Amino acid sequence: MGNQMDKLSHLSYAEVPTVDPNGVDTEEGSRIGVSYIFSNDDDDLEDGCAVDCTDKEPNQEEKQYDQRDEVECAVYNRDECIYEKSVKSACLEVYSPENLLNKCKAGDLVEFVATGQYPHWAVYVGDFQVVHLHRAEVKNSFLTDASQGRRCRIVNDLYKFKPLGPDMVVQSAMEQVGLKDRELSWRNSECFAAWCRFGKREFKMGGEIRIGKQPYRLKVLMSDKHSHVLEFQSLEDMVMEKRRNDHLGRTAVLQELAAHFSSVEEVKSEQD
Repeated sequence: MGNQMDKLSHLSYAEVPTVDPNGVDTEEGSRIGVSYIFSNDDDDLEDGCAVDCTDKEPNQEEKQYDQRDEVECAVYNRDECIYEKSVKSACLEVYSPENLLNKCKAGDLVEFVATGQYPHWAVYVGDFQVVHLHRAEVKNSFLTDASQGRRCRIVNDLYKFKPLGPDMVVQSAMEQVGLKDRELSWRNSECFAAWCRFGKREFKMGGEIRIGKQPYRLKVLMSDKHSHVLEFQSLEDMVMEKRRNDHLGRTAVLQELAAHFSSVEEVKSEQD
Protein backbone atom coordinates (compact mmCIF):
# COMPACT_ATOMS: atom_id res chain seq x y z
CA MET A 1 0.00 0.00 0.00
CA GLY A 2 3.03 2.29 0.46
CA ASN A 3 2.16 5.82 1.47
CA GLN A 4 -1.20 5.72 -0.24
CA MET A 5 -3.86 5.45 2.48
CA ASP A 6 -7.51 4.57 2.09
CA LYS A 7 -9.82 7.12 3.64
CA LEU A 8 -11.83 6.28 6.75
CA SER A 9 -14.13 8.97 8.09
CA HIS A 10 -13.91 9.81 11.76
CA LEU A 11 -16.69 8.17 13.72
CA SER A 12 -18.47 9.60 16.72
CA TYR A 13 -16.93 8.88 20.09
CA ALA A 14 -19.65 6.32 20.75
CA GLU A 15 -18.46 4.32 17.74
CA VAL A 16 -14.71 4.11 18.29
CA PRO A 17 -13.29 1.08 20.12
CA THR A 18 -12.65 1.72 23.81
CA VAL A 19 -12.16 -0.26 26.97
CA ASP A 20 -14.66 2.03 28.67
CA PRO A 21 -16.88 4.46 26.74
CA ASN A 22 -16.89 7.01 29.56
CA GLY A 23 -13.54 8.63 28.78
CA VAL A 24 -13.72 11.09 31.68
CA ASP A 25 -10.37 12.09 33.11
CA THR A 26 -10.34 10.62 36.59
CA GLU A 27 -7.27 9.20 38.25
CA GLU A 28 -8.27 5.59 37.71
CA GLY A 29 -10.80 5.94 34.93
CA SER A 30 -10.17 4.46 31.49
CA ARG A 31 -10.05 6.56 28.37
CA ILE A 32 -11.17 6.36 24.77
CA GLY A 33 -8.65 4.90 22.35
CA VAL A 34 -8.60 6.24 18.79
CA SER A 35 -6.69 5.06 15.74
CA TYR A 36 -6.47 6.59 12.26
CA ILE A 37 -4.61 3.75 10.58
CA PHE A 38 -6.51 4.13 7.28
CA SER A 39 -7.31 7.85 7.32
CA ASN A 40 -5.96 10.68 5.17
CA ASP A 41 -6.88 13.38 7.70
CA ASP A 42 -7.80 16.69 6.13
CA ASP A 43 -6.86 16.31 2.46
CA ASP A 44 -10.33 17.43 1.37
CA LEU A 45 -10.59 20.33 3.83
CA GLU A 46 -7.03 21.63 3.80
CA ASP A 47 -6.25 25.24 2.98
CA GLY A 48 -8.08 26.95 0.16
CA CYS A 49 -11.01 24.59 0.44
CA ALA A 50 -14.27 25.37 2.17
CA VAL A 51 -16.07 22.97 4.50
CA ASP A 52 -18.18 21.74 1.58
CA CYS A 53 -14.93 21.02 -0.35
CA THR A 54 -15.54 23.71 -2.97
CA ASP A 55 -12.54 25.85 -3.92
CA LYS A 56 -12.33 29.31 -2.44
CA GLU A 57 -11.24 32.33 -4.37
CA PRO A 58 -7.67 33.27 -3.30
CA ASN A 59 -8.75 36.77 -2.29
CA GLN A 60 -12.06 35.79 -0.76
CA GLU A 61 -12.50 37.39 2.65
CA GLU A 62 -12.42 34.86 5.48
CA LYS A 63 -14.82 34.79 8.38
CA GLN A 64 -13.51 36.58 11.45
CA TYR A 65 -11.43 34.10 13.46
CA ASP A 66 -12.80 33.87 17.00
CA GLN A 67 -10.03 33.09 19.48
CA ARG A 68 -12.65 32.31 22.13
CA ASP A 69 -13.48 29.18 20.09
CA GLU A 70 -9.93 27.80 20.42
CA VAL A 71 -9.83 24.22 21.68
CA GLU A 72 -7.46 24.24 24.63
CA CYS A 73 -5.63 20.95 25.12
CA ALA A 74 -2.47 19.22 26.27
CA VAL A 75 -0.72 16.12 24.96
CA TYR A 76 1.28 13.65 27.02
CA ASN A 77 3.64 10.88 26.02
CA ARG A 78 3.25 8.71 29.07
CA ASP A 79 3.86 11.26 31.86
CA GLU A 80 5.73 13.90 29.84
CA CYS A 81 3.83 16.88 28.44
CA ILE A 82 4.91 17.25 24.79
CA TYR A 83 2.33 19.80 23.61
CA GLU A 84 0.19 22.42 25.29
CA LYS A 85 -2.20 25.00 23.92
CA SER A 86 -4.06 27.14 26.40
CA VAL A 87 -4.65 30.80 27.02
CA LYS A 88 -2.56 30.50 30.20
CA SER A 89 0.43 28.72 28.65
CA ALA A 90 0.87 30.19 25.18
CA CYS A 91 0.37 33.36 23.21
CA LEU A 92 -2.53 32.60 20.88
CA GLU A 93 -2.85 36.06 19.38
CA VAL A 94 -3.20 36.06 15.59
CA TYR A 95 -1.98 38.66 13.07
CA SER A 96 -2.41 39.59 9.46
CA PRO A 97 0.24 37.98 7.22
CA GLU A 98 1.80 41.39 6.57
CA ASN A 99 2.20 42.10 10.30
CA LEU A 100 3.48 38.61 11.07
CA LEU A 101 6.34 39.03 8.59
CA ASN A 102 7.86 41.63 10.93
CA LYS A 103 8.00 38.99 13.68
CA CYS A 104 9.19 35.92 11.75
CA LYS A 105 12.70 34.52 11.86
CA ALA A 106 14.09 31.73 9.71
CA GLY A 107 13.14 28.35 11.18
CA ASP A 108 9.93 29.57 12.83
CA LEU A 109 6.74 27.53 12.63
CA VAL A 110 3.76 29.48 11.32
CA GLU A 111 0.11 28.48 11.73
CA PHE A 112 -2.64 29.91 9.49
CA VAL A 113 -6.13 29.79 10.99
CA ALA A 114 -9.66 30.50 9.78
CA THR A 115 -13.13 29.61 10.95
CA GLY A 116 -14.33 26.26 9.62
CA GLN A 117 -10.95 25.17 8.23
CA TYR A 118 -8.19 22.91 9.44
CA PRO A 119 -5.18 24.94 10.59
CA HIS A 120 -2.37 25.08 8.06
CA TRP A 121 1.26 24.95 9.19
CA ALA A 122 4.39 26.16 7.41
CA VAL A 123 8.10 26.70 8.03
CA TYR A 124 9.37 30.25 7.58
CA VAL A 125 12.62 30.06 5.57
CA GLY A 126 13.42 33.77 5.24
CA ASP A 127 12.97 36.34 2.45
CA PHE A 128 9.20 36.52 3.16
CA GLN A 129 8.82 32.85 2.15
CA VAL A 130 7.57 29.63 3.72
CA VAL A 131 7.80 25.93 2.85
CA HIS A 132 4.60 24.01 3.42
CA LEU A 133 2.72 20.84 2.51
CA HIS A 134 -0.22 21.99 0.42
CA ARG A 135 -2.58 19.69 -1.48
CA ALA A 136 -0.23 16.70 -1.51
CA GLU A 137 2.87 18.67 -2.54
CA VAL A 138 5.66 20.40 -0.62
CA LYS A 139 5.81 23.98 -1.92
CA ASN A 140 7.92 27.10 -1.47
CA SER A 141 5.58 30.11 -1.37
CA PHE A 142 5.48 33.68 -0.19
CA LEU A 143 3.95 33.81 3.28
CA THR A 144 1.24 36.20 2.10
CA ASP A 145 0.27 33.81 -0.71
CA ALA A 146 0.27 30.76 1.57
CA SER A 147 -2.05 32.53 4.01
CA GLN A 148 -4.87 32.82 1.45
CA GLY A 149 -6.34 35.63 3.52
CA ARG A 150 -6.18 33.78 6.84
CA ARG A 151 -4.86 35.13 10.11
CA CYS A 152 -1.61 33.64 11.34
CA ARG A 153 0.77 33.30 14.27
CA ILE A 154 4.14 31.85 15.27
CA VAL A 155 3.72 28.52 17.09
CA ASN A 156 7.27 27.50 18.00
CA ASP A 157 6.41 26.77 21.61
CA LEU A 158 3.31 24.57 21.33
CA TYR A 159 5.35 21.38 20.97
CA LYS A 160 7.83 20.92 23.82
CA PHE A 161 10.49 19.00 21.89
CA LYS A 162 13.98 20.47 21.56
CA PRO A 163 14.18 22.19 18.15
CA LEU A 164 16.94 21.82 15.63
CA GLY A 165 19.07 24.87 14.83
CA PRO A 166 17.41 27.44 12.50
CA ASP A 167 19.76 26.63 9.61
CA MET A 168 19.00 22.92 9.92
CA VAL A 169 15.23 23.57 10.09
CA VAL A 170 15.39 25.64 6.90
CA GLN A 171 17.59 23.07 5.16
CA SER A 172 15.25 20.22 6.12
CA ALA A 173 12.29 22.14 4.71
CA MET A 174 13.95 23.28 1.48
CA GLU A 175 15.22 19.79 0.68
CA GLN A 176 11.64 18.51 0.55
CA VAL A 177 10.34 21.11 -1.91
CA GLY A 178 8.80 19.42 -4.95
CA LEU A 179 7.90 16.15 -3.24
CA LYS A 180 4.34 15.11 -4.00
CA ASP A 181 1.77 12.33 -3.74
CA ARG A 182 3.41 8.93 -3.06
CA GLU A 183 6.77 10.57 -2.35
CA LEU A 184 5.37 12.25 0.78
CA SER A 185 6.04 10.96 4.29
CA TRP A 186 3.58 13.22 6.14
CA ARG A 187 -0.20 13.18 6.27
CA ASN A 188 -0.74 16.89 6.87
CA SER A 189 0.94 20.28 6.98
CA GLU A 190 1.39 20.22 10.76
CA CYS A 191 3.25 16.91 10.78
CA PHE A 192 5.49 18.15 7.96
CA ALA A 193 6.33 21.49 9.58
CA ALA A 194 6.88 19.94 13.01
CA TRP A 195 9.16 17.28 11.50
CA CYS A 196 11.26 20.01 9.87
CA ARG A 197 11.67 21.88 13.16
CA PHE A 198 12.14 18.97 15.57
CA GLY A 199 13.46 16.21 13.31
CA LYS A 200 11.38 13.52 15.04
CA ARG A 201 10.45 10.50 12.93
CA GLU A 202 7.22 10.15 14.93
CA PHE A 203 5.72 12.93 12.79
CA LYS A 204 6.15 10.78 9.66
CA MET A 205 3.70 8.20 8.35
CA GLY A 206 4.58 4.87 9.89
CA GLY A 207 7.12 6.51 12.20
CA GLU A 208 5.85 4.39 15.09
CA ILE A 209 4.57 0.83 15.30
CA ARG A 210 0.97 0.69 16.51
CA ILE A 211 1.33 -2.26 18.86
CA GLY A 212 0.39 -2.64 22.50
CA LYS A 213 -0.42 0.12 24.95
CA GLN A 214 -1.39 3.58 23.72
CA PRO A 215 1.31 5.92 25.09
CA TYR A 216 -0.12 9.23 23.88
CA ARG A 217 -2.91 11.04 25.71
CA LEU A 218 -4.79 14.04 24.34
CA LYS A 219 -6.42 15.96 27.18
CA VAL A 220 -9.16 18.32 25.95
CA LEU A 221 -9.86 21.02 28.53
CA MET A 222 -13.62 21.33 28.89
CA SER A 223 -13.57 23.77 31.81
CA ASP A 224 -11.29 24.78 34.67
CA LYS A 225 -12.23 21.60 36.53
CA HIS A 226 -13.11 19.11 33.82
CA SER A 227 -11.24 17.55 30.93
CA HIS A 228 -11.67 14.68 28.49
CA VAL A 229 -8.87 12.30 27.60
CA LEU A 230 -8.31 10.17 24.52
CA GLU A 231 -5.45 7.71 24.01
CA PHE A 232 -3.47 7.00 20.85
CA GLN A 233 -0.84 4.53 19.75
CA SER A 234 1.10 7.10 17.71
CA LEU A 235 1.89 10.80 17.69
CA GLU A 236 0.62 10.92 14.11
CA ASP A 237 -2.84 9.68 15.16
CA MET A 238 -2.95 12.17 18.02
CA VAL A 239 -2.12 15.08 15.70
CA MET A 240 -4.97 14.09 13.40
CA GLU A 241 -7.54 14.09 16.19
CA LYS A 242 -6.21 17.38 17.57
CA ARG A 243 -6.53 18.95 14.13
CA ARG A 244 -10.06 17.63 13.79
CA ASN A 245 -10.92 19.39 17.04
CA ASP A 246 -9.24 22.60 15.86
CA HIS A 247 -11.35 22.45 12.71
CA LEU A 248 -14.59 21.98 14.64
CA GLY A 249 -13.89 24.64 17.28
CA ARG A 250 -14.46 24.60 21.02
CA THR A 251 -18.25 25.01 20.92
CA ALA A 252 -18.79 22.10 18.52
CA VAL A 253 -16.32 19.85 20.36
CA LEU A 254 -18.05 20.44 23.69
CA GLN A 255 -21.43 19.74 22.07
CA GLU A 256 -20.08 16.50 20.60
CA LEU A 257 -18.70 15.39 23.96
CA ALA A 258 -21.95 16.30 25.73
CA ALA A 259 -23.90 14.18 23.23
CA HIS A 260 -21.46 11.31 23.77
CA PHE A 261 -21.77 11.42 27.55
CA SER A 262 -25.55 11.57 27.23
CA SER A 263 -25.62 8.46 25.02
CA VAL A 264 -23.32 6.65 27.46
CA GLU A 265 -25.67 7.44 30.33
CA GLU A 266 -28.64 6.16 28.30
CA VAL A 267 -26.85 2.87 27.63
CA LYS A 268 -25.99 2.50 31.31
CA SER A 269 -29.62 3.20 32.29
CA GLU A 270 -30.87 0.55 29.86
CA GLN A 271 -28.36 -1.98 31.21
CA ASP A 272 -29.43 -1.27 34.78
